Amino acid sequence: MKSLRSNSPRGNILRAAGLACALFALSAHAQQAAAPSDAQIAGIVVAANQIDIDAGKAAKAKSKNKEVQAFAQQMITDHSAVNKQAGDLVKKLKVKPEDSDTSKGLKSAAKQTADKLKGLSGAEYDKAYADNEVAYHQQVLDALDKALIPNAKNAELKGLLEKVRPAFVAHLEHAKMVVASLAKK
Repeated sequence: MKSLRSNSPRGNILRAAGLACALFALSAHAQQAAAPSDAQIAGIVVAANQIDIDAGKAAKAKSKNKEVQAFAQQMITDHSAVNKQAGDLVKKLKVKPEDSDTSKGLKSAAKQTADKLKGLSGAEYDKAYADNEVAYHQQVLDALDKALIPNAKNAELKGLLEKVRPAFVAHLEHAKMVVASLAKK
């Protein structure tokens, strides 16, 4: 019997579930802690987008699956555009994005996930990457809905978060379709 710590499909699912739990804990921490400032919200947005840009670049380089590569390119393109919009807005508002426990936790969890994904290849990599994207986008949506949008004090920042939310919903649905497609192979 394969160990759950191995690169078995079941192990990959458990790793993705572990990331989802870590992100949920971060989201819950963000909600229980003092409300994040606009500068911290900007820092969380930039960190969350950069994490998915980096994950997309890694997937594009490592995956041989055309559907996974196309999804990864969409993540790179879309999240880069959101980061540009956020960067333009914070310059306009003269706000410097600040690190917070949430943004630091997101970066730490992303590094752990990237390290685990580096050890995978082929179909196992594709499945683990896609599973992670489902969990990640769900947690980002939860953070947007429960912590970031409600706590944004600046109307333009709040408007940007509300404007990009549908893209995160579309990414979540697209990631679910990639997972389903990979399960058929």
